[in-house]
Amino acid sequence: MDALAEIEQTINENPVVLFMKGTPDFPQCGFSMKAAEALRACDAKFTYIDILASPEIRANLPSYSNWPTFPQLFIRGELIGGCDIVVDLYQKGELEKMLSAAGAR
Repeated sequence: MDALAEIEQTINENPVVLFMKGTPDFPQCGFSMKAAEALRACDAKFTYIDILASPEIRANLPSYSNWPTFPQLFIRGELIGGCDIVVDLYQKGELEKMLSAAGAR
């Protein structure tokens, strides 16, 4: 399976996907850490993909999503955004609502 098909399949099969550097337990950058922390603070069930361990996904995801940076959060197949957007939505209480609507809590 090519990287774009793998990205699409992962996004379509999981209600919430965080493409990040590292893992939620061992993030490899501060932005990925903040995004994962926001999801955990909402008690979200989410799938993550460590882009450092998947160079083809890391190389192809920006063109798939039209978003150049990482992390990238998808909820119900829709790109929500990166760290700043995720943290802002969390602080406003919107992230929890979006996760609830997606059945990820």
